[in-house]
Amino acid sequence: MGQKILIVEDDPSLREVLGLGLKAEDYSVITAADGDEGLDSYLRHEPDLVLLDIMLPGKDGFEVCRRIRQHSNVPIIMLTARTSTVDVVVGLEAGADDYLTKPFEFPELVARIRSVIRRAESTDTDSGGEEVLHLGPLVVDPAAHSVKMGEGSGRIGDEISLTTTEFKLLVELARHRGQVLSRDQLLNRVWGYSHLGDSRLVDVHVQRLRAKVEKDSGAPQLIITVRGAGYKGVST
Repeated sequence: MGQKILIVEDDPSLREVLGLGLKAEDYSVITAADGDEGLDSYLRHEPDLVLLDIMLPGKDGFEVCRRIRQHSNVPIIMLTARTSTVDVVVGLEAGADDYLTKPFEFPELVARIRSVIRRAESTDTDSGGEEVLHLGPLVVDPAAHSVKMGEGSGRIGDEISLTTTEFKLLVELARHRGQVLSRDQLLNRVWGYSHLGDSRLVDVHVQRLRAKVEKDSGAPQLIITVRGAGYKGVST
C-alpha cells in the first residue's frame, strides 16, 4: 500500500465510501469518527495526510487541525458542508492546506490529495541546485526547505517554521521578487491547480505567512498587496 491517509469523518456511510475508494487508489487508510479519536489516531499512526471533517462530535475540525499543527506540518485537507467564506477562512487559518466542499466528486478529492502530498514530498520539483533566495532579511533555501533570519533582522540565524504550503508560497514570492503575481498564478504554482478561481486559499495563506515573517503583519514590508492585481515580494 502507498501513503497513509487518516479520515476523520463522523458520517459512517461517507467514511466507508471514502475508505474503500482510497484503498482502491492504493492508499493505506485509517479512520476516526470524532475529534478525540482523530487526534489519537494521528498521534499513533503518523499519517501522510489527514482528511478532516469540520462538523465533528466533541472537538470540531478547527480544534483538531490546530492541535495537529502544534505537532506537525502534515498536509491537511478539510471536508466541509459549510460554504460560507467565514467557515472556509477559519479552517485555513487553523492550518489546513486545502479544503473541499461537500458534496464533491471522488476524482476531484483524489486529485487534491495527490497534489497536496506531492507538495509535501518535494518543496519544488525544479528547485534542485537552485541558489539560496533572499527577501529582505529572510534567507530562503529551497533545497534545504529552510527559512532563516539574516542580516538586518536582529535575529541572525533564527529559523522560521513554515508549513509546506507556506514555504512554497514564500519561495514563489522570493523567486519572483519585485514582480506582481496574481492569485491565479499563485494557485497554479503553489497548489498545482486553478481551484476554480477561489482566491481564499491564497489570501489566507499570505496572512499566515505574514504573521510569521513580517515584523508587523498589519503593516507588511516584505509581502505587499497590489490592489486588483495580486501580491509582490519586495526587499526592504
